[in-house]
Amino acid sequence: MTEEVITHSAEETIAWGRKLAEKLQAPVLVLLSGELGTGKTTLTKGIVAGLHAAPEDEVTSPTFTLLHEYGSGKKVFHGDLYRIESFHDFETLGLEDVFAQPAIVILEWSEKFPLKTPWPLLRLRLEHLGGDARRITLLTPAL
Repeated sequence: MTEEVITHSAEETIAWGRKLAEKLQAPVLVLLSGELGTGKTTLTKGIVAGLHAAPEDEVTSPTFTLLHEYGSGKKVFHGDLYRIESFHDFETLGLEDVFAQPAIVILEWSEKFPLKTPWPLLRLRLEHLGGDARRITLLTPAL
């Protein structure tokens, strides 16, 4: 069973991310897929802010740094696999350290390298619907 929501602005996408954050408990792996510009980082801004790990304006795309860490107590990691070309590159991210402690891990472009983890998975697909409208589809059962 899938669940979906339509947002009509970046602000609505962030607000939906904040609501989703209320349901998240570490450890969990949040896997985001969707074309460029579909709002994966925008949604992450809402999730991270909703978890009180960082303000929305401090959450940026980890496209070039590949992995951001937010929060001091409850850890939130935000990774981007878009520029990862090989399994060797993937290994250099240091994700084994991330999974060493319960955390909330959000990965953009997660479909590039499927992860095997005992952690609960939450899969979300984002799509353009024209203008600022986005469809967010929750592909795994609701938490």
